[in-house]
Formats: sequence, C-alpha cells, structure tokens
Amino acid sequence: MHGIIIFTAIIFFLWIARSILIPLLVAAFLWYLMNAISDYYRRALPHPDNKFLNHLYNGISYIGTLATVLLIGYLFSTQVSPMFSELTSALPTIQEKLTNLGTYLSESVGLHFDANMIPNLTKIATNIGASVAGIATSFGMVLVYLIFMFVEQSTFNKKFNAMFPGKRQSKKFRYILDSIDTNMKKYLFVKTAISAITGVASFIWLQLIGVEFAGVWAFIVFITSYIPTIGAIVACSLPILYSLVSAPTLQQPILTAVGLITLQILFGNIIEPRLTGKTLNLSTLAILINLVVWGMIWGIAGMFFSVPLLVAIYIICAQFDSTRWVAVLLSADGQIPDKDDE
Repeated sequence: MHGIIIFTAIIFFLWIARSILIPLLVAAFLWYLMNAISDYYRRALPHPDNKFLNHLYNGISYIGTLATVLLIGYLFSTQVSPMFSELTSALPTIQEKLTNLGTYLSESVGLHFDANMIPNLTKIATNIGASVAGIATSFGMVLVYLIFMFVEQSTFNKKFNAMFPGKRQSKKFRYILDSIDTNMKKYLFVKTAISAITGVASFIWLQLIGVEFAGVWAFIVFITSYIPTIGAIVACSLPILYSLVSAPTLQQPILTAVGLITLQILFGNIIEPRLTGKTLNLSTLAILINLVVWGMIWGIAGMFFSVPLLVAIYIICAQFDSTRWVAVLLSADGQIPDKDDE
C-alpha cells in the first residue's frame, strides 16, 4: 500500500510539474545530443600530447557541433516550414478527397459509410500544432537551461565528488552515471543519425515518384523515428494516405508504401539494432507500455522521450540487487548489464 501511494504521488508530481520538467528534459536532450556530436567530431581529429592543441581541437569540435545544429535549423526554417504552411492550407481539400474515397469504397464493397468516420484532419493538425506551440513558447526556458548546462558542465565532477565522499559509494554511483552517459550518448547519436538518413532517403524516394510535400513527409519521418513503433506507423501512413487520395492511379500509393516501409525496415529494424548493440536490449512490450504511460503523463513530449527515460531506468535498476528483477523484466532476453560490485 505504501508503495502504491508513493508511485501515485510521483505520477501526480510528474503531471503537475510538466510545464517545468518538459523544457528541462528538452534542454537535457539537446545537451546530450550536442555533446554526443561533439565527441564524434573530436574522435575524428588528432589527439596530440600538447595541451594547447587539445583545447584547440575541443573548441573546433564544439564549433562544428554548433554549425551542425544551426544548419539543421536553417534548413527547417527555409525548406520545411513553408511546406507545412502549404499542407495546412490543403487540408480541407484532402478531407474532401478522403470523404469521396470513403464513399467510393463503400459503394464498391457495399458497406455503410458515414462521413463522420473520417478523422477530422484540420482538428488533428490543430491539436498537434497546439502541442508543438506549447513546447515552442517555452523555447526561452529551454535555451536558458541549455546555456547553464554547458556553463556548469565543467563543475559536474566536483559536485559529484562532494555529494559522495565515500570511495565505495562514489565509485558505485560513478559507474551508474558513466553507464547512463555512455549509453545515452550512443543511443541519441545513432538514433539521430539513422533518423536523419531515413528522412533524407524518404525525401529522395518521394521526390522521385512525384509525391507532393515530400519535405514535410520526410521531416515527419525524421521526428517520429524517436517514437517507437507508433512513430514508424505514423511516418508511413500519412504520406501513403495522402498519395492515395491525391494520385490519379494506384501506382504512386503502392510505390510510396513499398519505398517507405522498406526504408523503415532497413534502417529501423536492421541497421539501427546493429549499431546500438545492447544499448537497447529492451522488451518491445516494455517499450510500448512505457510509451503509453509517458504519453498519458506528458503527451507527445512524453512519447518522444519515452525510450531515453526507459534506458536510464533500465541501467539504474540493473545496478542494485533489490531492483535487478525490474531490469530483467524490462530486458528483451533477460541479459542485463553487469553490476559493479567493487
């Protein structure tokens, strides 16, 4: 009973404090991602013994990271954002075409069709836009968090040592934090790289077969790749559905479906697991339940961050005897990270 009360209190706190915690989580995500990119840039540069050159190369890696982030922001604002505006304007026409398609199919198959059965795309887009706008309005808070994370990054070790003065205790928690840090950076970098490649490949394919708003669909593929299972379904179904109602023949919808599904299987189910290795040795059922829970608490933002949060919980639970059974339940095959007993 005591455990249920504590669990309920935690869930209530996460929900009531979401306006503060979500911007903090977004900032932490960007901080981790930028550090991961910087680490990979740094590995590509020489490792001299000279201290000055080391600092110089570190600076170059951070400049390269900042340039990468600014380039992505520039491409979105100049290429993708205008397409979203055009797509929003076209939603009433798409809604009408969906209704006509439903009527045609019902007459062909002989089933009863009601126009209310068709989802209201404008309403859905408005709700999604409101969620995104809510995150965007807190961009200033995210930026402040992000700046202070980078400013205080060099003091994290000192603070950690002060928190855990005991050698054994310090080593234990250091091992846990290092495991989370290493696995999280690897996951975020690989996930972002694979998502970007999948998005670019989707854009090229959709452009080749002549699907309108290819940039929008490619961006949706990139963003939804962070959401397990449901993200891939959304990423494929939206452009397929659009080509189905807009194309004069079935050739384009079929090509759209074949191309996007093939890319999702290739990058999401074959290449990505090979690159992440045991970082995501998580049960599919656990991922789905975790996705639903965080989605109920924090909405789209919770779904977006559900996997990184589950990875952290998985690693922490594996390091304590009292919670290793939780890590086993969360794992895909019962193989969990080794516990640091030294």
